Amino acid sequence: MIDDQALIAELPRIRRYARALVGDQARADDLVQDTVERALRKQGHWQGGSLRAWLLTLMHNVFVNQIRKNDPMRASSDVDVEPLPVRDATQDSLKLRDLDRALQQLSADHREILLLVGLENLRYEEIAQVLDLPIGTVMSRLSRARRQLKDHMSPKAVLTRIK
Repeated sequence: MIDDQALIAELPRIRRYARALVGDQARADDLVQDTVERALRKQGHWQGGSLRAWLLTLMHNVFVNQIRKNDPMRASSDVDVEPLPVRDATQDSLKLRDLDRALQQLSADHREILLLVGLENLRYEEIAQVLDLPIGTVMSRLSRARRQLKDHMSPKAVLTRIK
């Protein structure tokens, strides 16, 4: 049985992950709601351990199901989202905007891996458990995702998007 307070304590983290994953606040809130609903419905399947990892696993499954339901051909491609608005013209906010755009250009598989490592600070073993993948696949996807993100963040790529 899931402790209500423990579940509530995880909400900011899973919401942050959902927001970074889908790039849109309203869709992120829907994803969190669907994840919590599934967690409450399936709480008998939780066997203890890390509640956060279990919730992230559920969120991953809900996210993949939503992508497949909306367009099966896009299950591993980009998710269309509006970029985050730039609040001011400071260098940091511009870099953050560019990072967000670059992340949204990655496939869903690569974006998930990067966010689980960079945003959620999960270890490879935890990511493998969350995504139900062999650890070698996690490591190779992470390597490819980092390379693609670096390419998208290159000055040439950023200038191309501005034009």
